[in-house]
Amino acid sequence: MIFVPLLLAGLLPGAAFRKDEAGWVYVHLAGNPHRVGYDYGALLAPEIDDAQKALHDELKHETGQDWTYFREAGKLFWSQVDPEYQEEIDGQADALKAKGLPYDRWDVLAMNDYIELADYYYPWTQHRTTTRDACSAFIATGGETSDGKVVVGQNFWWDYQTGERFNVILDITPDKGHRFVMDCYPGFIHSGTDWAINDAGIVITETTLPSIKDFDPHGTPEFVRMRKAAQYAENIDDFARILEAGNDGGYANTWLVADCKNNEIGKLELGLAHFTLSRTKDGYYVGSNFPEDPALIRDELDSWDPDPATNGCEARKLRWKQLLDGAKGQVDANLAMKFLADTVNPTTKQAGATPFTLCNRSAGFGTNNAKVTTSDMVSSLGFWGREGFPDGGSLKIAGPDHPYLRNIQPNPWFKFEK
Repeated sequence: MIFVPLLLAGLLPGAAFRKDEAGWVYVHLAGNPHRVGYDYGALLAPEIDDAQKALHDELKHETGQDWTYFREAGKLFWSQVDPEYQEEIDGQADALKAKGLPYDRWDVLAMNDYIELADYYYPWTQHRTTTRDACSAFIATGGETSDGKVVVGQNFWWDYQTGERFNVILDITPDKGHRFVMDCYPGFIHSGTDWAINDAGIVITETTLPSIKDFDPHGTPEFVRMRKAAQYAENIDDFARILEAGNDGGYANTWLVADCKNNEIGKLELGLAHFTLSRTKDGYYVGSNFPEDPALIRDELDSWDPDPATNGCEARKLRWKQLLDGAKGQVDANLAMKFLADTVNPTTKQAGATPFTLCNRSAGFGTNNAKVTTSDMVSSLGFWGREGFPDGGSLKIAGPDHPYLRNIQPNPWFKFEK
C-alpha cells in the first residue's frame, strides 16, 4: 500500500486551480456561485466534454432515450433548483461555451440530475421501478474505534463507463456556507457518490436504497439537497432537515453522517413516505443497499429478500458485521481501507470480488473508487482516496465496440488535505 500526501496549505483561498494526482483531478474553487461555476467549467472543460459524451451514450443504452429527452425532462425541475445553484450551473455553461463546446444550461442541469432522471423519473413515467445497488459504507465511533473518534469509509459502485469517471475532487470555498470537499463526476455541482466533508466537521456518505416505487415530480431533486447539506449543515440535525425538506424520493439512500466536533454519528434511511434517523456516540452503522425500516419495506419496495445467501446486499451487510464486530476497539483508517478492499463472501467463505462482497468487480458494474477519513483528518478537510478498485486490482474492458469504456488501472491510496 503506497501513501502519498498532497499538502495544500499556503495556497491562496481564492485562486482556482487543478492538480492531477494518482488518477484523481483535484480542483480548488472559490467565490460567488457564477465564479465557482465558470472556473469549474474552464478548468475541466476537456473532462466535462468527455463525461457528457460518455453519459449520453450510456443513457441511450440504458433507457433507449436520446439526450434530448433528458434535456427536456430536466427543465421540469429547474424551478426547484436554488438560485445560487442555478447561477453555478449557468457559470459552468458560460465557460464551456467560451471553450467552444456545444453545451448550455440544460445540458449541465440534465447531467447533474441524470441519476434521478434515468433511475427514478423515467421509470416512474413508465409505471415501473429500477434497482441500483450502489456502494458499501460504514461509520463508527466510541468504543468501536482505536481512539474513540469517528472513522468513515465508502467504496463507490457504478457502471464502469460513467463510474470510472467519478474521479474529480472538488474543494469549494463558497461565498456563503462552509468550505467543503467532495468527489464527483466531471461537471457535477454535487457529489453523486455522496461523499463530502465540510469545515464544520460534518462527514456525509451513503448507499442507495433498492427499488423505491414512488417519486414526487414536484419535490426538490436529490442533487440540490445533497449539495446544500454539504455546504450548509453544521450538525446532524441540520443534515437531516436539509435532506428531508422537499424530498422527492429520487436517489433514495441510507445516509451515514458524522459530526466530528463531538464524535457523534447518525444514519438517515430516507425513502419518500418513510424516513428514520438513528444516532449514537458509541457504535457503528453500515450501508450496502439494504432497507431496515419495516414500514419502508412494506410500503415503498416491490419486495425484499432478507437471505444473505441469495441477496448480495444482505451478504455485504453480514460481512460488515463480521468485520466490525471482529475489530471492536481497533478500527482506524488503515483497517477501514482493508475493509473496503474485502472480497470475502460471508456465506460461502470464498474470496473473489462479486456483488456479494464489499469490493465488487463484476462484468460492466463494480467498485470504482474508495474513500476513508477520521475525525482528526476532518479538521483539515482531509481524507484518503483510491481511484479504481480498492483492492488494487485492474480490469481490461476497453475495446472498439465500446468507445467510451476505459481499462481500470490500479492506483495508490492518496491523501488529500488542505
